[in-house]
Amino acid sequence: MNEDLHRPSFTPAPARAVFENLRYRLRKWAATEVLAPIADSILHPSHWRIRALGVCTLLGHPLFYVVWALWLPQPYENLFLRLLMALGGAGLLAMAMVTRSPPSRAAGIGLSVIFWVTLPWFFTWMYFCNSGNAVWLAGMVAMVLIYYQLTDWRLATIGAASGVLVAWLAFVNFGPDVPPVPSDAAIVNWVVLAFSWFMSITLGVSTSNVRREQLNSTLDTMGIMAHELRTPLATMQLIGEALRNEAPAHPGEAGERLEQLSQRVNNLVRNMNHQIDMQMTNARLMRLAAHAERLSAAQLVQRAIANYPFRSSRERQCVVIRVYSDFHFVGSERLFLQVIDNLTKNALRSLAAAFSATRPGDLLIEIGAHGPRGRIVFTDNGVGMEPELQARIFQPFFSTDRGTGHGLGLAFCQRVIHAAQGSIRVKSARHHGAVFTVELPVA
Repeated sequence: MNEDLHRPSFTPAPARAVFENLRYRLRKWAATEVLAPIADSILHPSHWRIRALGVCTLLGHPLFYVVWALWLPQPYENLFLRLLMALGGAGLLAMAMVTRSPPSRAAGIGLSVIFWVTLPWFFTWMYFCNSGNAVWLAGMVAMVLIYYQLTDWRLATIGAASGVLVAWLAFVNFGPDVPPVPSDAAIVNWVVLAFSWFMSITLGVSTSNVRREQLNSTLDTMGIMAHELRTPLATMQLIGEALRNEAPAHPGEAGERLEQLSQRVNNLVRNMNHQIDMQMTNARLMRLAAHAERLSAAQLVQRAIANYPFRSSRERQCVVIRVYSDFHFVGSERLFLQVIDNLTKNALRSLAAAFSATRPGDLLIEIGAHGPRGRIVFTDNGVGMEPELQARIFQPFFSTDRGTGHGLGLAFCQRVIHAAQGSIRVKSARHHGAVFTVELPVA
């Protein structure tokens, strides 16, 4: 735990608080809307797709050199550049051989760079070198459509704009001495390119909306299924109560066994109802309530842990709460109780997978504040996770638990915390546990 949590919290001056909040929002926006899409993998985590694109790039550029240099000659067709672009395809094939699934952040950056060079930069360079003729106008249109199919529309827009600009600057300073594009042809070309660019953006945005609607539909279905489980659970609860009522009529060992069975049934129903509540809340991932109130971090954590349906007293004893200094923040109590539940459940699941007897402190929850930011830190001694998984665990439907995980819990946590102007991050290593840090603005 960082020692700064031992320091007492203080209330910043209003002007400073406004400045800190504005700076934090700008930094979070840049990280989530600009840096994260660039750093994430631009392809589906499919080695087959990466290989297919690698083969097309590796063989396609030499093939088109033969077409444009020997069969249908085009001016300034360049063998060196074609071979350089083909090396990008070889790079894709090499990355497909060593990249894990899901691709790491470094692999995502590498893929982005390769496609930025082989698509917007190369096609724009050749367009200017060939004075914007019909062949390279068609090539530019095809490039825009392909580029937007390969990656997120925001990243494609940034990449296409920067690729065109860099290629134009390179042509102005280092390009061949060719006649400029006639003004009439330039206007026609840019109208065609603008139309293809506009339609690519429109289709990219609409595709994102379709994915969001599919996600909402899936989440709604999960919520309905969870709700329907209430009926058989109510029947099981009645059976448990019947067993408890029957126990006094059977003295001795038989009565004790009936009492134990009744307790086990009631505990099972209680745990299942708790899980249903969690899943129904997670199913509201895209439609979080806007209600907010001033909450105490220490009281919130203590209440969540007190109500958590531990499977055994030993599991309960492994959780230790340590409060260095309480702090208040603004958020939804119901949603943040769910956040604590999700983080606790994940930590206990990781401890159970470690195949070792739990001890007090194996799950340590620490609460403290430093200046305008408060922290709730979950530290477990579980199985941990590889670095390449840490970049994806907050994505909906991505789960490190292939058996029972649905991949919504951490995505839900991140969305709730971001709605409260906070952040959540993870630090972990395989077989060395994990540390989840929730940081929130002090209210």
